[in-house]
Amino acid sequence: MKMWNKKKQLGLKKYLTAFLMLGCMLTATAQQYDLLIKGGHVMDPKNKINEVMDIAIAGNEVALVEKNIAADLAGQVIDASGLYVCPGLVDIHTHNFYGLDPYGQYSSGYSSIHPDGFTFPYGVTTVVDTGGSGWRNFIQFKEQVIDRVRTRVLAMLNIVGHGMKGSPYEQNLNDMDPKMTAMVARQYPEHIVGIKVAHYSGHQWEQIDRLVEAGERANIPVMVDFGGANPPLSLETLFMEKLRPGDIYTHIFGGGGFGREAIVDKGGNLRPFVKAAQERGIVYDVGHGGSSFAFKHAIPAMEQGLKPNTISTDSHMSSIMSGMKNMNNVMSKFLNMGMNLNEVITASTWTPAQVINRPDLGHLTPGAEADIAILNVLEGDFGFTEKTGEGKMMGSQKIENELTILAGKVVWDLNGLTAPLWNE
Repeated sequence: MKMWNKKKQLGLKKYLTAFLMLGCMLTATAQQYDLLIKGGHVMDPKNKINEVMDIAIAGNEVALVEKNIAADLAGQVIDASGLYVCPGLVDIHTHNFYGLDPYGQYSSGYSSIHPDGFTFPYGVTTVVDTGGSGWRNFIQFKEQVIDRVRTRVLAMLNIVGHGMKGSPYEQNLNDMDPKMTAMVARQYPEHIVGIKVAHYSGHQWEQIDRLVEAGERANIPVMVDFGGANPPLSLETLFMEKLRPGDIYTHIFGGGGFGREAIVDKGGNLRPFVKAAQERGIVYDVGHGGSSFAFKHAIPAMEQGLKPNTISTDSHMSSIMSGMKNMNNVMSKFLNMGMNLNEVITASTWTPAQVINRPDLGHLTPGAEADIAILNVLEGDFGFTEKTGEGKMMGSQKIENELTILAGKVVWDLNGLTAPLWNE
C-alpha cells in the first residue's frame, strides 16, 4: 500500500511538473513582446502614420505597429488612450559639453548642461551638441560626456579647434582649420554629424569659406550661427552663394539688432530671397536659445508662409531659465503660431534625423530602435515668452511629455502610466 502511494505521488509530481512547464511554455509563447503601447494616436511622419494605432516593442526595437494588437501578447501594457505617440524627439541644437573649466563656457565649461535631465523629461532621446568641441578637444568631449550619459549625444564640431570657449578663441581665424576638422570628423562618423561656426565678428567671409570647405572634405552639413558685423553680412549672400543645399542656418527667427540681419525687414515683411533659399535646400533651424528668437520675426514670417524645417532648443544654462525652457515649450510655440501637430512633430523627429544624415532615427519602423515619446496636448490659456522680462504670446495649446522610452526601456514616466496603484 505504501509502495503504491509512493508511486502515485511520483506520478502526480511528474504530471504537475509537466503541467507547469507547459504553462510556462504557453505563457512564453503568448508574450511575444516586452512592451505594448495601446490606444494612442501614433504620429510617425516617415511612415505617414497619423491615426490611433498600437506599438509593440521587443527588446530594444519596434516590433510591430498595427491596430488592435492583443494585450496578452505583451509582458507590460501602457494605456496611451487620449495621448499622442511619436518617435523620440531629435534636438539638433544643444550645448552639452559640460565641465568644470571656469573659462570654458560651452567647451567643458559652466554654460553647458548635462543632457539627461533636460532631454528625457521632454521626450528627447537624441541631441546634437553644436560646436562645443573642436578637433583639438573632441576626444575629451566624447570621454567626458558622450560615453557617460544615457541620452544619445551626437556632435557638430566647431570649425575653431578649441571649440566654443568664447573670445578670443572664436575670433581666431588661424584656429579654423578645415583639414584637421574634417580629419577628426571622418574618424568618428558615428558621433560627428556636422560642423559649425558661431559668434565670429568680422566683415568678411573667410570663416564661412573655411567652414564649408571642412564640410565638403568630411561630406557632412554645416551649421551657421552668425556673429556680428557692421554693416551686417548679407543673409542673401550666405543663403544663395556660400551655403550648399542641406546646410543649416540656425536662429532663423533671431537677428534684427546690431550686427545681424533678420529674415524680415523692420516692417515685418519677409525678405524676398528667404523662401527661395529654403526651396534651394537651405535648412532653417529654430535654435531658440536665450535671446535668438523673437515673436516680431517669427509670427510675421509664418503668416507669410515660412515655416522652420527643424525645431531645436539651443539649450544651455541661461536659455533653460529664460523664454526657451525646454523642447516641449518651443514646440508649443509653433503649435500656437500656425503649424499643426503633425508638422511640429515632423520638424522635431524625422526631418532633423534626415538633416544630420541619421535615417536610423526619428521614426517607428519595425526593426528601428525603440525611441518613443508619449505626448499630451493640454487645452487652456498659456503664456509663452521670448526671454525673461520681454515679449509674451498667449496660446490655447501646450505640449507636455508623459513618457519617454529609450531603446525599449522607460526612462521617464510623468504620471505613472507604467506603475500600478500603490495599494493593488
